[in-house]
This record gives sequence, C-alpha cells and structure tokens, in this order.
Amino acid sequence: MSLFVDIKVIPCSGQQKLFFDRAGILKCNLKSVPEKGKANYEFVKFLAKKLSVTRDVITIVSGETSRKKRIKIEKDMDYPGFLKKLGLEKQMIIG
Repeated sequence: MSLFVDIKVIPCSGQQKLFFDRAGILKCNLKSVPEKGKANYEFVKFLAKKLSVTRDVITIVSGETSRKKRIKIEKDMDYPGFLKKLGLEKQMIIG
C-alpha cells in the first residue's frame, strides 16, 4: 500500500521544519538551495528520518523542479498515521 501526499517545499529557509500554514497547506522548510537536486535530496532525507523509514521508501512523483511536490510513500501508512509520525496530528485542520 502506498500513500501520496502533496507538500510545498520552501528552500533556503535556514531551518528544517514541517507545518501547516493558515490555509491548511502542508509545507516543509529546508536549508538547502534549489540547485542540482540539493533541496530534493535534503527533503527526502528529512522526511525519511521523521517517518523512521529508509530514503528509498519515499519518491518524488511530481514537482522535481517545482516547490509543489507530490510524494509517494511505499509503506502501509494512512494520512492520519503520516501526520502523527511527523508530530502534526494536532495541527491538522478539519473542515
């Protein structure tokens, strides 16, 4: 089973952080610059560490050169479980 998630990435922000903005969009701040795949590498590595999985479980399906990314997580996990692993279940906006 796989989980697909849309995340907006913000490179060069000086920190690594996952959060929901006021509009309910899941965002990820990264330290790396968006050059030569550095930000994508940091993004996948950061997510893998937060989810306690290996990097090969996470694939960027679309948005390689865009800030809007769709990722595929090849693990038996649902969206609430994904948010819980990231510590964002309390931030989840319902409505």
